[in-house]
Amino acid sequence: MNEVLKQGSATTASRIYEMLRQDLLDGRYAAGERLSIALLRETYEVGLSPLREALSRLAAYGLLRQENQRGFRVLELSRDELADITEMRRQLEGKALELAVKHGDEEWESQLLAANHRLLKACSHTPVVEWEELHSRFHNALVAPCGSVWLLRFISQLHDQFDRYRRSAPRAQGLRHQLDAQHQELVELALARNARRARELLEEHITLSSEVAQESCR
Repeated sequence: MNEVLKQGSATTASRIYEMLRQDLLDGRYAAGERLSIALLRETYEVGLSPLREALSRLAAYGLLRQENQRGFRVLELSRDELADITEMRRQLEGKALELAVKHGDEEWESQLLAANHRLLKACSHTPVVEWEELHSRFHNALVAPCGSVWLLRFISQLHDQFDRYRRSAPRAQGLRHQLDAQHQELVELALARNARRARELLEEHITLSSEVAQESCR
């Protein structure tokens, strides 16, 4: 019976972790906000133990800060941190894309084309949450066959940190059109197996996106 209860608690903690993670990325909680345990329990209809486990995991992941005897706080937005995250994305994703172009097979090409097609079809009136999901799937598909589980894990964590800034910034339609065009060009370069130019463009793409994200720090 105790083992069953432990498994149930772990499952609940994982569910709350994902819900809170998404809400943090979507900006439901303001940067620097101290989270109320009581309010979180009520909002997510969860017990104290799995909630604290989920919060501790999010703190370890880097989306919250745990304060001694004072609970948890949403991290502030910092230009210096964003610059650091951007540079790490450029380096790690650039390397991953080079490896993906080298190792990717026909199945990867098909999945990349499909991910890009779905993203292109998402027009301006597509709900933001849906567009964000399609956008994440595209970038994940781009580097998927790089061959390194750890590299993909680090990239995924950096994406979440970066998106926390980008989603908090005002919409910049001019840059948005340019970024969308780069998605198409990235696919063309990847399929042409032009690893060097694909990496250069991806680094340019990340830098341009960071210009949008910087508006969240004003």
